[in-house]
Amino acid sequence: MLHLFGKSDDLIVHGRAPFNAEPPLDRLRASFITPQALLYVRCHGDIPALDATHRVSVGGLAATPFDADAAELAARFAPHRVRSVMQCAGNRRADMRAVRPVSGDPWAAGAIGHAEWTGARLADVLRAAGCRDGDGLHVAFESRDVAETPDGPARFGVSIPLSKAMHPDVLVAWAMDGEPLTPEHGFPLRIVVPGYAGVRSPKWLGSITVQDRPSDAFQQAKDYKLFPPDMRPDTEDLSRGFTIDEMPVNSAICVPAPGAALAAGGVAVGGWAAASGRAVVRVDVSGDGGRNWTQAEIEEHDGSPWSWSFWRATLDLPAGEHELCVRAWDAAGQTQPALPDDTWNFKGYLSAAWHRVRVTAA
Repeated sequence: MLHLFGKSDDLIVHGRAPFNAEPPLDRLRASFITPQALLYVRCHGDIPALDATHRVSVGGLAATPFDADAAELAARFAPHRVRSVMQCAGNRRADMRAVRPVSGDPWAAGAIGHAEWTGARLADVLRAAGCRDGDGLHVAFESRDVAETPDGPARFGVSIPLSKAMHPDVLVAWAMDGEPLTPEHGFPLRIVVPGYAGVRSPKWLGSITVQDRPSDAFQQAKDYKLFPPDMRPDTEDLSRGFTIDEMPVNSAICVPAPGAALAAGGVAVGGWAAASGRAVVRVDVSGDGGRNWTQAEIEEHDGSPWSWSFWRATLDLPAGEHELCVRAWDAAGQTQPALPDDTWNFKGYLSAAWHRVRVTAA
């Protein structure tokens, strides 16, 4: 834990037990590849104390189950690198919290990052285990951390459809940005599922199991579901929620900061935009709350379908108070709702309305 808390001054800490924190947005925007020290940290329990000898089992509906540590995986399987966003399903929850109460940490727009992940293709690992193929199968992951749930303490667990697990960019990862994973980011092994919410990329991996149903762990069976707006915690009905996997198109203003006092005239505005497996094709920025828009410049993209885009624009702001806002468009013509009211849900998931920042020019 010394490693983690030694870096906490760089992060906005929402909770220490479990530890949950995000970077300031100007620092997040400073690098297209997010350093490990600035990638948001989402924990559901204490960080387990694992070493390099920790082994992961691979089995279930598989003819030749096996177990291995990170070094053995790296020696047995060709390493694959993929650049991908990692984003919490609760990113920008604070915007929904401003509408009415929601559960969970009040993430701003920094529960996201973009890294180059290195590991074995999960598909290769599953084939080596003699994974059974077929529609309707799932790959379940159990981690070594223990989370508090309404049913009591239990190991963290989630699953993804086998069809997604076999995508060549889904990894059993041991490195981020060319460096071994740090403890807070899943050392020694984690799953990376590009395009899906961060919860489907579990850290501190303990087992991989092919099975005929989704995981029955709390996080998969009862949490991370999008519920309708009329539902409240005391009326929660799992049958009316759907499991969150892919993330909506989203964007945020990283500079200037909320409440900034600026010189009137040309003001530089910049931020990030992301979509699940689709390119961001346009970003619009407004200096007057969305009445008028300026098309932003999308900076050079690395070509990965899982990456984010950085954007920038210059707005001419006269003296006075201004509400800056941004919206992104993906290659399917999808864009963001105007207000967090439009997608409010009591868990505060998938907050993707126009990101708004109030500033003063003088």
